Amino acid sequence: MATRLGLSLPQMRQYSVGRDVPDVARAAEEIGYDSLWVFERALFPEPATQGLYNVEGLPWPDQYRGVADPLVTLTLAAAATERARLGSSVLVAPLHLPFQLAKSLATLDAASGGRVLAGFGTGWSLDEYAASGVRPFEERGAVLDETIEVCRAVWGPDPVGYDGRITTIASAEVGPKPARPIPILLAAGNRRAWRRLVDHADGWLPVGMGAEQVAQQWRQLRELAEERGRTEPIQTVLRVNTTVLPKAYEGADRRPFQGDVDQIVEDLVAHARIGLDEILVDLAGSARDAQELKDLAAEVFEKARAAGV
Repeated sequence: MATRLGLSLPQMRQYSVGRDVPDVARAAEEIGYDSLWVFERALFPEPATQGLYNVEGLPWPDQYRGVADPLVTLTLAAAATERARLGSSVLVAPLHLPFQLAKSLATLDAASGGRVLAGFGTGWSLDEYAASGVRPFEERGAVLDETIEVCRAVWGPDPVGYDGRITTIASAEVGPKPARPIPILLAAGNRRAWRRLVDHADGWLPVGMGAEQVAQQWRQLRELAEERGRTEPIQTVLRVNTTVLPKAYEGADRRPFQGDVDQIVEDLVAHARIGLDEILVDLAGSARDAQELKDLAAEVFEKARAAGV
């Protein structure tokens, strides 16, 4: 069975969100992509107070300036498509009130006919937490835990009740309900986060940093699931952030998914061999406009399928 392929939506400032998101979403579905994806970047600090991913001295990429809201972007894509699933990789859950996030996702799933994949992470930007964090940065894991619990409660049968640190729902009807149970996937890269995933989530959102490293993490995650007695399968969607160049990158220091389309496809083939369910290809940061994004998406899809992905 071929690996499912997903495509990132055009959220960056070189795009016209209202026009380009529906256009690209429709085109991606026609090309054959199985899913459409958003990410979350709430703001771009100027000047930067910390490095990218909290790594000192690592600059934030310009494509993080003016990123459109992920839920609005998915809503635009939902209205323009019929089949493609609608995912987040990732929503920074602690930047949202758990109840409101649960209700928004339920409404989107009901409206789209059961196509939402809720991908959550804890984030890393202190500036984003200062602007919109529900609780301090140091409590981000606890907020994510409560968000998952509130989502399960709100999406479940009425009457809904929940008593947590952030959220209190005295017995209430909460609708609309999702069209089906919304899968919750987590961006988890260490053992503590993997335990949360194994015990409380439906799937895993790794990042394509190299096939060997991803394969090793996938083995470790499955071993942990076995240790903890999990019997349900773990859904997997690999995110690959591309840097598409007009010609092949010839240096020995080439990073995964950096180079021309043929090199990108080579890396897709290597990562597809790991046996993950789906690969999300982020081409939006490399394209100058929606037409170039659609052309890249079509070329990558065609060549990936021809190569056996």
